[in-house]
Amino acid sequence: MAEKCNTTGPGDAQKRGIETQFAIRKAMNKINHKVIVLSGKGGVGKSTIAVNLAYGFQKLGYKAGLLDVDIHGPSVGKMAGIEGENIVGGADNLIKPVDKHGVKIITMANLLPPGDTPVIWRGPMKANAIDQFLSDVNWGELDVLVIDSPPGTGDEPLSIIQRLPEMDGAVIVTTPQDVALSDAKRTVNFAHMLKIPVIGVVENMSGFVCPECGKRTDIFKSGGGETAANTMKLAFLGKLPIEPAIMSASDDGAPYVLDKTDSETTRDMMGIVEAIAGKINIAEKND
Repeated sequence: MAEKCNTTGPGDAQKRGIETQFAIRKAMNKINHKVIVLSGKGGVGKSTIAVNLAYGFQKLGYKAGLLDVDIHGPSVGKMAGIEGENIVGGADNLIKPVDKHGVKIITMANLLPPGDTPVIWRGPMKANAIDQFLSDVNWGELDVLVIDSPPGTGDEPLSIIQRLPEMDGAVIVTTPQDVALSDAKRTVNFAHMLKIPVIGVVENMSGFVCPECGKRTDIFKSGGGETAANTMKLAFLGKLPIEPAIMSASDDGAPYVLDKTDSETTRDMMGIVEAIAGKINIAEKND
C-alpha cells in the first residue's frame, strides 16, 4: 500500500502565518511601547546600551522588558547576569521570561546548551525563533519593551520590524569615527525604508576620561554622532564615554546604571532614557 502523502499546500502555510500574526498581536497588545536598538556595524556598544536603557526605564518606575534577538551572538544574558538560568514554561503553556532586578528578559543565550555552542541557522529558522519570542512568551503588561538587534540590516532586524509595524521607533547607536557614521546613516535609511520612526542617535565611546588624572582623550574623535544627527535632521539623544567600569559591569552581569548609580556616565545614560521616554510619550510612571 502506498504511503499517504503528508505534504501541505500553500494554503496551510498561509493559515499558519495568519495564526502566528494573531498570536503576536495578542501578546504584544499588553506592551504599550516597543523600541528597537540598531547599529550599522558591530563593536559600537549597542547591546550594552540596550541593557542599560531597559534598566534605566525600570529605574524611572516603568515596567520594562528586554528582548535579545541577536540569534548568533546573544550577549544580553551575560550583561544582565542571567547566564545559566533556565527559561521555563508556565501553566498557560507560554514561555516565562527571566525576571532580573525587575526587568523581564528573553535571550537566545538561555535556550542554548551550556558552553560555546554556535547557532548555525538560515533566515527561516531565525524568523521562526523571533516569532516564538513575540507570540509564545508571557511578557505580561509592560510599559516598554527594549529590543536588542544584531548589527546591520539583515534577517533579525528586518523580521522584528515587519512583525511589529506599531513599533515606536529605533534608537541608532554609533561611535564618532567616520566609518561608523557611514554605517549609521545606512541604518537610518533602513528604518525609513521600513517606515518606522527614528527616535534619535546615541554617540557611544565618545572620548576617554582618565580615572587617575581626569584628562580627556578623544580616541575615536568626538561629536560625529551629533553632527550626523543634525545633518539627517534627527534628535541627538546624548553621548557616552569609554569607561572601563562599564566593561567591568557588563562582564560581571551588573547593569551599569544599577551598579554605578552616582557616576557621571549613569547620569548621562539616564538623560538618554528620559529623552527617549519623552519622544515615545510614555504616559505615566508606576507607583
